[in-house]
Amino acid sequence: MQNLPVIIFLIIFPFFLYLLFKYLGKRAKWKDPTEPFPVKWRNILSDKVDFYFDLNDEEKTLFEFKVQQFLLNTRITGIETDVDDTDRVLVAASAVIPIFQFRNWIYSNLYEVLLYSDSFNDDFKTEGKDRNILGMVGTGYMEGKMILSKSSLYHGFANENDKSNTAIHEFVHLIDKADGVIDGIPSLLLDRQYSIPWIELMRKSIDEIYEGMSDINPYGATNKAEFFSVISEYFFENPKLLEDKHPELYKYLEKIFHVDLAERAKDHKKKSISRNDPCPCGSGKKFKKCCGKEHF
Repeated sequence: MQNLPVIIFLIIFPFFLYLLFKYLGKRAKWKDPTEPFPVKWRNILSDKVDFYFDLNDEEKTLFEFKVQQFLLNTRITGIETDVDDTDRVLVAASAVIPIFQFRNWIYSNLYEVLLYSDSFNDDFKTEGKDRNILGMVGTGYMEGKMILSKSSLYHGFANENDKSNTAIHEFVHLIDKADGVIDGIPSLLLDRQYSIPWIELMRKSIDEIYEGMSDINPYGATNKAEFFSVISEYFFENPKLLEDKHPELYKYLEKIFHVDLAERAKDHKKKSISRNDPCPCGSGKKFKKCCGKEHF
């Protein structure tokens, strides 16, 4: 009878492992959208997301698929704030932008995004002292979750070319984490032969920040993981400036994300839809007489 607990453990533990791996396997398989992409979502992307607006028609269709797929498989939950379509679409766009060139990429390490109205502290409180956090990737009991400030989410898309986008920053952390550790080396995206030169380049760039010889956000000097996310923000927000000021960093990020954003920026157009422009839904009508009725 003394061995009874051991016997029970040996019987139950394999069954527990089976259920665990079965659950994780299901989580790794994302559902694909079957419904048409909502016109309202397309208007939000066209109006607020420059990256999307610069794409050709085929690329826009793929971007929309990825946005819809993300929202189908990831909960967006408001914490003491309401969540609307614009919130959801901007969160999804932030997730899609860095992995757009990787058609089969899914965020298997993310199940829910918690959206706070504004900054919060280490205890996830929106009132009181030390409320200086705008976004974070959950660990421990918060594993599989991301927390974002709604105000910073909107700020990231409202300020073109400012080198800052908190939501993209946090999704880059998740990409970095996909190989098991957040260390600034996205092993799943960066070919092995580039890893050591990339580490050395990060070290050199962090030293330049400390010496006051860089325009890169000083927060990037915290560690290599933060540097990778900070420089990725810079890459997606102001690629031409990054290429001009930090050509070697730009070249490596181009390798990592498989996209030449500086080249796209040369043909960059004003991102707005006027009342007399063709409606982005493809109806053939003017925007003011179609999806833009509610605005005009």
